[in-house]
Amino acid sequence: MVLRNWAGNVTYSADRLHEPRTVEELQEIVARSPRLRALGTGHSFNRIADSDELVTVRGLPATTDIRADRVVAPGGARYTELAAALYARGLALHNLGSLPHISLAGACATGTHGSGDHNGSLPTAVTAVEFVRADGELITIDEADPDFGGSVLALGALGVVTRMTLAVEPAYQIAQDVWVDAPLRTVLEHYDEITASGYSVSMFSSGAPDRIDQIWIKRRGAQATDGTPWGARPAEHAMHPIRHMDVRAATEQGGLPGPWHERLPHFRASFTPSVGDEQQSEYLIPRVHAPAAIAAVHRFDLGELLQVAEFRTVAADELWLSPAHGRATAALHFTWRNDPDAIAVAVTALEKALAPFDPRPHWGKVFAMSPDQVQRHYPRLAEFRALMARHDPNRKFGNPFLERYVY
Repeated sequence: MVLRNWAGNVTYSADRLHEPRTVEELQEIVARSPRLRALGTGHSFNRIADSDELVTVRGLPATTDIRADRVVAPGGARYTELAAALYARGLALHNLGSLPHISLAGACATGTHGSGDHNGSLPTAVTAVEFVRADGELITIDEADPDFGGSVLALGALGVVTRMTLAVEPAYQIAQDVWVDAPLRTVLEHYDEITASGYSVSMFSSGAPDRIDQIWIKRRGAQATDGTPWGARPAEHAMHPIRHMDVRAATEQGGLPGPWHERLPHFRASFTPSVGDEQQSEYLIPRVHAPAAIAAVHRFDLGELLQVAEFRTVAADELWLSPAHGRATAALHFTWRNDPDAIAVAVTALEKALAPFDPRPHWGKVFAMSPDQVQRHYPRLAEFRALMARHDPNRKFGNPFLERYVY
């Protein structure tokens, strides 16, 4: 059996994938396995999920318990599935990522996020997590537990997540407007105004030195924003973030209101939004540095290597290993063409340019920073190590990635 990540450019070293059908079966597998990692939808672009053996919780019972203020859902459920179930009950999550195809447990374990000045990353919606720890015991940690901040965004290092409880709210409508060809200088001058112009805002750049190609504004119960003061013009037709890609994959635009789960992602649940021939990097910096950091990015000539860059905002949180821990954050995302040698050169140079802005790399993407550079960003890392030692004293859920950056 050959297992690869979502984009097909990471081949896992495991030759066995366990597919339990019950929690009890999962507990037995975990208890007897000497080395094991949980595999979600495979949307990481590095080896964070790799192990001698892998297990998927996708086959566990798909029971979802929906209440007025929370939902208890399987860790292996995809956001698109959960969102549809919530919408049918008149409920919603606070935010979604660019892709609705990813699993709850995998997305939360690595700090996946959407956008919005006041929107926390996806794991900030979690109020309790249930997992099977190294000895096979089923554990639940909720937000009243002092270890909760280290248990949601945990990089898969504590155990195999079976269920998660998430806060919900009444369903809402989102309308999405796209503005194009905004001069870079004007965007940087109006950065705070632009990111505050919608519930969720994303800026896309193809790397041209003097412009932001697209600004996607997702508004919630608000009047449409006029982008002309930023030098932009309204898009005349539906847009895809990457030039020449099929626009049918993108969510509805043109200011037409629709259900939250059909507008907050950039891509429709019914489409695979990429040809897969790509790799991704992302750096999260203090929001105050965003204009200077975006300007620094645009001084690079990344040529044909860069498919698209996306700039978003994320609210601060208190999750111990979150790239948004303790600070309002700007996220600088890069989708590369799949050329590993060229990416290695570009990422090294990019990290050097971003170094003055205190960047934290996304846990699930390609980066070159040293362990010391990564670890100094996490003041509660020692507590997380102690938490790991309690749940997994023999590092059953460890792998070379965790050995290098966490242990």
